[in-house]
Amino acid sequence: MTKRAGKAATLADVARKAGASTAVVSYVMNNGPRPVAPETRERVLAAAAELNYRPNRVARALRSRTTGVVGLILASASNPYFGALARHIEQALDEREKLTLIGNADYSANRQQHLADRFLAAQVDGLVIVSADGAADVAVEARAAGVPTVYVHNAPESPRTGRAFAVTADNDAAVLEAVSHLRTHGHTRIAFLAGPDDAGPVGRRRAAWETALSGTASPLLRCAYSRAAASALTRQLINEDAMPSALITGSDEQAIGVLAAAHAAGVPVPGRLAVVSLDGTPDSAYTAPALTVTEQPLRSMAQQAVDLLLDGTSPRPAAQAGLVLRHSCGCSPAQQSGPVAGARDRR
Repeated sequence: MTKRAGKAATLADVARKAGASTAVVSYVMNNGPRPVAPETRERVLAAAAELNYRPNRVARALRSRTTGVVGLILASASNPYFGALARHIEQALDEREKLTLIGNADYSANRQQHLADRFLAAQVDGLVIVSADGAADVAVEARAAGVPTVYVHNAPESPRTGRAFAVTADNDAAVLEAVSHLRTHGHTRIAFLAGPDDAGPVGRRRAAWETALSGTASPLLRCAYSRAAASALTRQLINEDAMPSALITGSDEQAIGVLAAAHAAGVPVPGRLAVVSLDGTPDSAYTAPALTVTEQPLRSMAQQAVDLLLDGTSPRPAAQAGLVLRHSCGCSPAQQSGPVAGARDRR
């Protein structure tokens, strides 16, 4: 029997076409709970393909009490770092046959809480929260409802639950590696460009920098995590003749703003200013000059987060962000590393 035009095929249509029971078709489409003979499985799959059958996700959710959907809350969809991290998380979830529903918090704690509430109302199977500022723990209600939750990049401090678990990179090691490398180029006073405050991973990076350079009177600089803010700060420092000779930036967005302002003012990088950034997003390989970065291990962070979420595996030690040498620190082409010099995984 040919399916009527304009009407979606049903499980019963596939069963009639394949000469099998609806139960057998269900076992094939859901990979269980009972085994199906290989030749029967092939017949059912062929019938489903011919009829363009699509399983009803809502009906399946009602039967299994799962939706096959995981909510992903991003700190900012416009920041390339978080965009790259989201891509790896979505790929890892797709490999586990989970659909990713993405919400953009846009650096708003209220928006982050709103998205968590909406995702829970939609009965997602789990929550992945890429949080930037360490605001209130929005996963308290999820855990109370039995919905597995994992933070990536950063986790909040909660008076009710203590520190929520987060999959992060080893920020201390990344900073120490950046400082050590700049010292090989002869720099002793190495400035650090942090955010407006010390919330989140950049605050921990600033603390590691302070420890590594204690006693050197190296300047601490601050601005928002944007290219425009870093560019404005760099122009001000150049005009005041206060630009340091070496700078570690807390994020690639800031580093790109620094490079743009230095170029506009005729300040050569790395001749007058050496720059190392602590993110390593894909954009960093294509600045002028290309940025030396500590490349955040985004792919492994995403995989560990999904394993924790779906399997409840034990957390592993924080992955290290590897140093990718390019020209902005003063390395010659022979010393540089990585593809363009490197577009690997990131924060």
